[in-house]
Amino acid sequence: MEHELVGLRGPGGRWRPVAAGPFALVAVALALLPIRPVWLWAALIAVVAAIPWGLGAAPEARRRSPRPYWRLSAEGLERVGRGGLSLTRYERSRIEGLAITTGDGVLTVLHRFGRTAVGTLDSMGMEPLPFFVTARRLGIPVHLLDGDAADLAEQSGEDAPGPSGIDGPDGPDGVAAGLGLPRHHAAEQRLLDQEAELLAAAHEPPRRPAAPATDLPVQGPPPGAAPGSFETAPSPATAAAPAPSSPSPDTRTAAPSGAAPVTAAGAPGTGREPVRLATPAPLPSRRRIALLGGLSGLLGAVMVARIAVEGPGGFGARLAAGCWALAAITGMLAARRRMLRATRIQWAISWDGLEVRGRPGTREALRLPAGRVAALVVGPGLRPDPLTGEPRRADPAVLAFDHRLRLIARLPAHGLDAFQLTHALDDHGHRVITPGRRPPRTPEYGLEGLPEIFAQVPGGRLVVTDGGLGWADAAGDVVLRMPEDRLGGIELLTIAGHAWVRLYDADGEEFFAAPLSALRIARTDLRESARRAGLPVNDAEYDAYLSAAFHSAVATLSAPQEGAAPAKPDPSGRTGRTAPEGGDAGGNGNGERPSPVSAPGALLDATRRSRVGTYMVSVLLCEMVALLGAVWLGPDLGGFLATASWSLPAGLLIGLGGYWLYDRDRAQLRVSSAGLAVVTRRGRVEWDLLRERVGGVGIDDSADRMPRLVVWSPAGRVLRQVGFPPDLQELRRACERYGLPWGPPDADRPAPPPPEL
Repeated sequence: MEHELVGLRGPGGRWRPVAAGPFALVAVALALLPIRPVWLWAALIAVVAAIPWGLGAAPEARRRSPRPYWRLSAEGLERVGRGGLSLTRYERSRIEGLAITTGDGVLTVLHRFGRTAVGTLDSMGMEPLPFFVTARRLGIPVHLLDGDAADLAEQSGEDAPGPSGIDGPDGPDGVAAGLGLPRHHAAEQRLLDQEAELLAAAHEPPRRPAAPATDLPVQGPPPGAAPGSFETAPSPATAAAPAPSSPSPDTRTAAPSGAAPVTAAGAPGTGREPVRLATPAPLPSRRRIALLGGLSGLLGAVMVARIAVEGPGGFGARLAAGCWALAAITGMLAARRRMLRATRIQWAISWDGLEVRGRPGTREALRLPAGRVAALVVGPGLRPDPLTGEPRRADPAVLAFDHRLRLIARLPAHGLDAFQLTHALDDHGHRVITPGRRPPRTPEYGLEGLPEIFAQVPGGRLVVTDGGLGWADAAGDVVLRMPEDRLGGIELLTIAGHAWVRLYDADGEEFFAAPLSALRIARTDLRESARRAGLPVNDAEYDAYLSAAFHSAVATLSAPQEGAAPAKPDPSGRTGRTAPEGGDAGGNGNGERPSPVSAPGALLDATRRSRVGTYMVSVLLCEMVALLGAVWLGPDLGGFLATASWSLPAGLLIGLGGYWLYDRDRAQLRVSSAGLAVVTRRGRVEWDLLRERVGGVGIDDSADRMPRLVVWSPAGRVLRQVGFPPDLQELRRACERYGLPWGPPDADRPAPPPPEL
C-alpha cells in the first residue's frame, strides 16, 4: 500500500520452550512417584524436562507468527492476528476522525454514532509522530486533546456530536469544543513542526562527503533538468582507470535499492572509516550466562542420576530428586531470560548507510542504505520486550522515514548516548530530527524584528493601558492598542542574562517576542502594571525567587529558643551531622542554619504493606532453608518428619526474630525546608542533601529496571536512591509543604534570578 503504518510487534521464529511451567510440575510429580524399574523413573524425569525445549525447536513452533499487531492503512485501523486474520477493524469510510488524549495517550475513534476508545498508542505499538503523519496522509483528521480518555467519555453523553460527525462550525477549535476537551496546542504544534521537517528532508537533495579538489571544475546540471537525467563527465583519472574484472576481497556485496557498496574503509573514495557506537558489554557476558545455565542443567541431571544409582527407596530421596529437577529447569529458564535481556546494541554509521546489530530475536544486522532514508527521528520511542514481545518505552529510539514519509524501520538505540548518536548521524550526511525543545531564540536588540509602527514612532515605549497593551510615543499618547481579548498570556523570562517578553494569543500561539530593553519598559513595571490591570501575566522566575526567599526566611525563624536541649550527635562519627532526638527536633541553638537532619519537617516511614510483605518474604526464605535442611539431614537426625517437626517452627521464629531486629533500626525519610535526609530509628544518618542540591524528588522509570524513588540534582543527575518505599501521596504533600520540587528537573529551562533582582 502507498501509506501504511504497522505497529511494533515481537520477532517470530525464536527458539523458546513451550509450556515449561506445566512440564516442570509434571517432572517433579514423576520424581515423587515410586516407579520401578529405577532407570524408567530417571528416564521419565529427563524426557518430561526436555519436552518443552524439543517442542520449541520444532519447525512448526519456530515458524509461528508473532503476537497480534495493529495496522493503519487506507482500509482503516485494524488489529491483525496470527495468519493475517483481522481481529478488530474500524473501516476507513466509517472513521470521521481520531482523537488522542495527551493525559494518558489513549486513541479514540470518532464516528457518526459516538466515540470508541481503542487503547493507548504504546500498547498498540505505534509512536505519536508516525501515527500522526500516516493518518494525515490518509486524510483522517487527528485531534490532540488536553485531558484523559475518562474525561472524554464523560463528555460523550453530554456534548455528543450531531449527525454530521465531528464537523465544527469554527474549524479545528470548534471541533475540539464539540468533543468537550480543549486542544493541546503545544503537543499538536510539536507534531506539526516535526512533520514539516520531514517534508523538508524528503524534498532536499542528500548531502555528500566533500570530494578532494581537482583541476577541472565540477559541472552541474542545467537549469530545469529532472533529477537523475543528467550525468557528469568523468574525470581523466576516472576515465583512464580500467574496470575491475572481479570484485575486491575487501568489498562487501552491494546493498539493495541501488545503493553504493560499503567498503572496508567506510565510504567509497573518502578513506574514512565508519563511526561505530555500541552499548557497554553486558555483565556477566552472554557466554558466561549460557555456561551457567548449562552447568545448572547438567548438575541437576547428574544428581538425579546419582540418586537413581543409589536407589530412590525412601520419600526423602525422591523429594530430593524432584527438587534437583526443578532447580535444573529453573536455572536453564533463568539463564535463557537473562540472555534475552543481555543484548548489546551496535551501530556502524557511514555516508553510505547504517548497519545496526542487537535487535531482539535476530542475529543478522539490519542495513539501511542512505538513499532510502530521508530523515531519522531520534527521541523517545518504543521497543519490543525481549521476553514477551510487547511494546515497551525506550529512550532513545530511532525512526527511519523514506522520501514518501513512510516509516521503514525502527532502530534500537536504548543504552546509547543520544548526544553522540545524533552528532554522528549528522556528521555523516543523515538528516536528524529531534522532538526536544529548541534552544531559545538568539537575542536581537534594537528595533530589528519589531513591527513597523514601533520604528515609525520615535521615542516610543510599551505601556499598559485600560484593557490591554499599547505603544506610546514620546508625549505619552498611545498610538497602537492591543485589546485584552486578543491577549492569551504575557510571559516574562530571562534569555542570555536579559529580560524578555513573549505575547500569546487566545489560542496559546506565540505572536511576539522582544527584549524589554528594546521596548523601553522595566520588568517590574510591566509585571506590576499588568497584574493591576488584570492581564494574564506569568513571571515564573520572579515567583520562584520569592518562594525561595520566603522559605529561607522561615528556615531562620524555625531555630529553637536559647536553652533548648542540644542536638544528639551522629553515632556514625561523621562531622557536621546531627540526628534529631525526636520526630520534631529543631535546629541548633547558636543561630546557625539547621541541617536537613535537625530542621523541623515530616518523617516518612515505609508503608505497612511493604513491611508486612518483607516479613513474609523473610519467613518464607527461612522456611525454605529449614525444609531443605530437613531433607538433607533428616536421615541422620531421626527421619524427615521428625526433623521437619522442629526445623520448620525454628525457621519461623528465626525469620520473624531476624527481621524484627532489622525493623527496629529501619531507615526513614526526613523532608524539611533545609533538605532531605535518611535517618534510622536509632538516629544514624545514612545520607542527607541540602536544599540547594535537590533539583527534584520523584519516581525514575527511565532505565530498564523497576521504577525507583530517587533524588535528582538541578542538572538532572540522580544523586540518591531511596531504598524503602514510603507513601508517595504523603511524600508529595510533604515536598509541596516544605518547598521541595516534585518530579524530575527540566534541564532545558534554567531559572536564574531575574536581572533586576
